[in-house]
Amino acid sequence: MTLQQAKELQSWVPIPNDSDFPLFNLPLGVFSRDGEAVSCGTRIGDTAIDLSALQQLGYFDAIDLPDDVFMQDTLNDFIALGKDIHRAWRKEMMVLFSADEGRLRDNEAHRVDALFNVREVEMMMPVFVQDYTDFYSSKEHATNVGIMFRGKENALMPNWLHIPVGYHGRASSIVVSGVDLHRPKGQQLPADADAPVYGPCKMMDFELEMAFITTEGKPLGHRIKVEEAEDYIFGMVVFNDWSARDIQKWEYVPLGPFLGKNFGSSISPWIVTLDALEIFRSNSPEQSPQPLPYLQGKKDATFDINLQVDIEPQGCEATTVCRSNFKYLYWSMAQQLAHHTVNGCNINAGDMMASGTISGPTEDSYGSMLELSWKGTKPLTMKDGSERKFLQDNDTVIMKAHCEQDGFRLGFGEVRSTILPAIND
Repeated sequence: MTLQQAKELQSWVPIPNDSDFPLFNLPLGVFSRDGEAVSCGTRIGDTAIDLSALQQLGYFDAIDLPDDVFMQDTLNDFIALGKDIHRAWRKEMMVLFSADEGRLRDNEAHRVDALFNVREVEMMMPVFVQDYTDFYSSKEHATNVGIMFRGKENALMPNWLHIPVGYHGRASSIVVSGVDLHRPKGQQLPADADAPVYGPCKMMDFELEMAFITTEGKPLGHRIKVEEAEDYIFGMVVFNDWSARDIQKWEYVPLGPFLGKNFGSSISPWIVTLDALEIFRSNSPEQSPQPLPYLQGKKDATFDINLQVDIEPQGCEATTVCRSNFKYLYWSMAQQLAHHTVNGCNINAGDMMASGTISGPTEDSYGSMLELSWKGTKPLTMKDGSERKFLQDNDTVIMKAHCEQDGFRLGFGEVRSTILPAIND
């Protein structure tokens, strides 16, 4: 479908003009009603749609779906069915909810069973994340951090321009938007000190990232080639990879991130599929030196996704501190997945792979407090007049992502979470 066709797609469901969720989007998530019934769903405008109810009412009879696939508390089973089924479902939904289709529109009893205001549902984790990998794929971010800690001459490590650098993260501490996190504790080495101290993190940071969720992969020992990688990517979410900078700095040599990262990561609740993003394709940055052949893919391997980060101090208005874009990433999702599996590593339906901090070329597009405040030397001023070198207790971080072209908007909603004081135990 072209951009113009997506713009012309009208629904009988009301859709606010500035909504991230037109009929063409059809993101997937999991929600509960009344704190009890949990089901897989989608969203059009401000309407949450219970897919298990629609299936039981017979609206998906033409699609080869397991009877209980939308009655699960995660989307893993649906994701595992593969792209052909996902696309058949999208096609059926676009017809069912189009303005001139009356099967559901004119059946009040069925609408009552399946449609709800989004404010009436509680969003849950959309997938069970069995494995999680975090990449380090923004050249601007890697360069900024390298300059701070190693100087301009050694900003990028020798391997950075040759491979999508990544590490295996902690899947169990990934939480959905709205789940607040406590400030972590750990060891830190104060400036000019010879020995570490233990206590709450003093350099609490966010990291503006996106993450993709995989379908079922190939058997162990078989790689996913760069030209087929997107066939194994179900969709994307906004990803806040919280970072305890002082804990991380002390521990990361020689094995990399550990306690400074694994205390929590936050995701937006709605997964936007690659099929929905297709009309917003964009060229990736020029890569020099040319990657090895197994990493050489198509030029338009990324998407034009606008990103924003706000900090909301307790009881005060939010301040926008960053505006960036997913298309700035040096290494594409296809290259990340191809490299991840080139050694025969297998992937599962529901695995999550984060991009790494997405920083742009200007100071207001840096995707972390470490960069925005330049390691605390350039504090940011909030709308209430307070300053931030790093995040304070009870600060709420809000990340948003959307695509927009020729007046047509499609987005992810937001991921929102508050940093609570450290637990004294």
